[in-house]
Amino acid sequence: MRILTNIKINRHSITSQPVTPIPPDDPQRHLKLARPETDESLPHLGVVGDTYTIVLSGEDTDGRFCLIDMHVPPEGGPPPHRHDFEETFIVLEGEIEATFRGEKRTVKAGETINVPANAPHQFHNSSSAATRMLCICAPAGQEEFFKEVGTPVATRTTAPPKLGKAAQEAFIKKVQELIPKYRTELLKD
Repeated sequence: MRILTNIKINRHSITSQPVTPIPPDDPQRHLKLARPETDESLPHLGVVGDTYTIVLSGEDTDGRFCLIDMHVPPEGGPPPHRHDFEETFIVLEGEIEATFRGEKRTVKAGETINVPANAPHQFHNSSSAATRMLCICAPAGQEEFFKEVGTPVATRTTAPPKLGKAAQEAFIKKVQELIPKYRTELLKD
């Protein structure tokens, strides 16, 4: 029998907290089954040329996290930014080029990256095919930002409408006004 010694426990893990009784089940919370391909009640939002489907919101998870299904066409992706929450990307189809603290990496289908809170980053689809990925933000809240700035579209893969110059300027102004509320900062390229 092998006895493990020198086990390093993550200081943020639930096991590093004082042991307390588990709270009772909250019957006010319900199971959420999401079908992003067919559920017409899920919001599909065009944001910076991508289409983001909010699969689970903070309302569904008691604010613990949100889950967003992202359809990123070739050349898609947000500008460099940082924010005060954790963000995990699970690439399901295609690939993205992720820039983290100035270092570029290619992240392919089947791979996952986690961006620590406050770290400068961006992702870009530099391939010739659309990328599909899941984004988990913890705690929740980023989905609310997307609801405020995004344009509703019909499906998970519907491209957002192209913005004319005036609409583009209005979008940028709205984003700049809202980002402090969502603890986000846009960065220079």
